[in-house]
Amino acid sequence: MLTKELIKKIRKIEIYTNRLVNDQLAGAYHSVFKGRGMAFSEVRLYQPGDDVRLIDWNVSARMNDVYIKLFTEEREMTVMLLVDMSASHRFGSREHTKREVAAEMAALLAFSAIKNNDRVGLLLFSDVIEKHVPPKKGRMHVLRVIRELLYDAPESRGTDIGVALDYAMRVFRRRSVMFLISDFMAHGYERALRQAAKRHDLVALVVSDPREEALPHVGLLEVEDSETGEAIVVDTGDAALRRDFAARAIARRVERARLFRSLGIDSIELSTDRPYDVPLVRFFEARARRARA
Repeated sequence: MLTKELIKKIRKIEIYTNRLVNDQLAGAYHSVFKGRGMAFSEVRLYQPGDDVRLIDWNVSARMNDVYIKLFTEEREMTVMLLVDMSASHRFGSREHTKREVAAEMAALLAFSAIKNNDRVGLLLFSDVIEKHVPPKKGRMHVLRVIRELLYDAPESRGTDIGVALDYAMRVFRRRSVMFLISDFMAHGYERALRQAAKRHDLVALVVSDPREEALPHVGLLEVEDSETGEAIVVDTGDAALRRDFAARAIARRVERARLFRSLGIDSIELSTDRPYDVPLVRFFEARARRARA
């Protein structure tokens, strides 16, 4: 059952993301994600300046005149949002949790897609498949997607990105655009990532929080692994410990980026302490420049 508070939150996300789509992203999205190709539309009489390679010789012979083929872009695509719902996404040391940032980014992508008449589907995962919403078009469908992102209560706490990608590969045989939104605090997903990138246009969105990359200097601090429940006490007054913690975080980020580059996967870095629309706009701009080149 939807509460007034949740309805208000969904509406707020809709208004904000729709404004971003209309003001900044709709045209960029269309230019970056082109669709499946060109489809035959009709024939018409040849006009001076037309490309002779488009002449339809069979029709021209029957009509005793020169006709050319006209094509239109197959614009419609399927966009799949694969969103990590593991317990680590409940964390947030700023105004928003990682789950809230992931939900709003997914909403932004979904509204960009339906603005361009694409279908949008949703796959929620932890270390199991939590929910699958098949792709559809329209505003009401996107509002359902947002509701699931905010309201769904995962059955499991862990993370298995490979499970999500393997499931998506089985369900979606035709090439689609896949946005994989996760904190990527997991292991053993490289094979599935490689296979998915070969078949689909896969984009990785990495959601992080500043406290996962730098410990505050606050003395003794109890730290709990949100997925396993294991808790330990650390002395954040130890400068060597803080340096080691930060170094490990940097190493994870560098290794992850190296993996994405090696597989030809575009990635977007998101954080709970920064606006999420800015890196998305930069991604669209960079990808558009690469396409033109």
